[in-house]
Amino acid sequence: MRIIVPNSFPATFLSLRFLGRARTALHRLSVSTALIIGLAYAAPVLAQSDAFTRSLAEAAAANESVAAFYRMHGYQPLWTGPQDQARRHALMMAFATAQGQGLPTGRYDPAALIAQAKAAVTEGDRGRLEVAMTTAYLAYARDVSSGALTPKKIDPTILREIPRPDQASLLAAIAAAPVPETYLASLLPTVPEYARLMKEKLRLEHDAPSEIGISASKLSPGDSGAAVVALRDRLIELGYMGRSSTAVYDAQMQRAVQRYQLDQGLAADGVAGGSTIEALNTTPAERLQSVTVALERLRWMAHTDLGKRHIWVNQANFTAEIVDDGRVTFQTRVVVGKASPEMRSPEFSDEMEYMVINPSWGVPRSIIVKEYLPMLQRNPNAVGHLQVIDGRGRVVPRGAVNFAAYSASSFPFGLRQPPSDGNALGKVKFMFPNPYNIYLHDTPAKALFANEVRAFSHGCIRLGDPFDFAYTLLAKQTADPKGLFQEHLDSKGESSVSLEVPVPVHLVYYTAWPTKTGMAYRRDVYGRDGKLFEALREAGVTMPEVQG
Repeated sequence: MRIIVPNSFPATFLSLRFLGRARTALHRLSVSTALIIGLAYAAPVLAQSDAFTRSLAEAAAANESVAAFYRMHGYQPLWTGPQDQARRHALMMAFATAQGQGLPTGRYDPAALIAQAKAAVTEGDRGRLEVAMTTAYLAYARDVSSGALTPKKIDPTILREIPRPDQASLLAAIAAAPVPETYLASLLPTVPEYARLMKEKLRLEHDAPSEIGISASKLSPGDSGAAVVALRDRLIELGYMGRSSTAVYDAQMQRAVQRYQLDQGLAADGVAGGSTIEALNTTPAERLQSVTVALERLRWMAHTDLGKRHIWVNQANFTAEIVDDGRVTFQTRVVVGKASPEMRSPEFSDEMEYMVINPSWGVPRSIIVKEYLPMLQRNPNAVGHLQVIDGRGRVVPRGAVNFAAYSASSFPFGLRQPPSDGNALGKVKFMFPNPYNIYLHDTPAKALFANEVRAFSHGCIRLGDPFDFAYTLLAKQTADPKGLFQEHLDSKGESSVSLEVPVPVHLVYYTAWPTKTGMAYRRDVYGRDGKLFEALREAGVTMPEVQG
């Protein structure tokens, strides 16, 4: 699951052909609302009246950026003059697409603007309408270009820094845009996944909901009966099987189940076990929540330069990928942080600078005081694989420390595990220095990678194939990446290898993502998407009734 940046992308709302039957409805709505506002001020205006200027200035005073823009432009209107018809039509068209993007339409409220325009009688009314439209435009432009939420306020482990557009720049840009529709379209994320997620949202909202429910705990090849027929029909509905009348779990159905399992990140054994049946029975309303949150997450990253080469770690998918020029050149399974508030892996972007081969493990302070100090207080010889170190990194004999004399806040020592076959970091760690002490690393606990849900760490990302990951990174700077890595590994001592060109790292969390064959959905293992969806609802995102 990753973002692939295309060379080009349609730059107009109407070119989003996937809107299908909704396109006509959106066009009618946008045209009619634009015409209403246009008709309200169709009479020629030779000069701005004092009443218009005064009411505009008073209404704009609450926002200095807005007030400064109108002062600078002599209080000329952006939206409500006869010459502004194309601009206000484009804005109303943009508002008409907001619900389809999972945006909080209540912030822009085109119906209220229409009502305000209908009720306008005086030039003072027009000045207030002018500012109301500008306020709505700025809210929409901010939301569609960088997201409607501030994620850290919703979940403290979403640490992504989101650049917000400058209001003065937004106002100057729309005022100068020769084709307003094109400019407003440029505010949307340009990655193709955004359009495909919008298409999936539309499908979930408007397609007839399935009444197929698979009533079984497990179905295997060779089984027959009503539950197998329900499984067959569901696979046909989702496009994983062609038309069939079989009532037996045959080879064709087994292959279809495997393809579905691969797309959904499940063990592809061709057996419809509990996880597979649960996924097949998930309602459209639940899927719609995942898609709506995925659209918001893409907006957070809309203007992030992913890098021609970058590392994409989708925690919900439990995978790490190296992507070169939009193509995945390496993928491995990962283990992420446990699904508890203090151990969940965070979301953020940074740059990988170097790898450490034969690393020692400096135990994080939180683990020392919560897990190891109580053990050492009971038995000073506990966790014998760890060294006690002082503030200068020197090893302190355990016999010289009275562990019982210290509390969690007063314990002055650290714990370190030297390089070894059993080191918690394995044989290599990959560093992108950050204040959260998060990195990618090897692990001796290889059995964990066989699990479907791989949330077991204290927050760092464990790699299933760390050596191959290192070879792929080093191949850009040496003709013999394996030899270089092995030379450092054979030394048995801790050593670092710098990446000549730092590689951007993106730790993300997408539970819905387009694939070559359709849509892939993942479990919300951290409950983040549930919290974000509720926050979007509270912000004003409206959802149509979707039967499930």
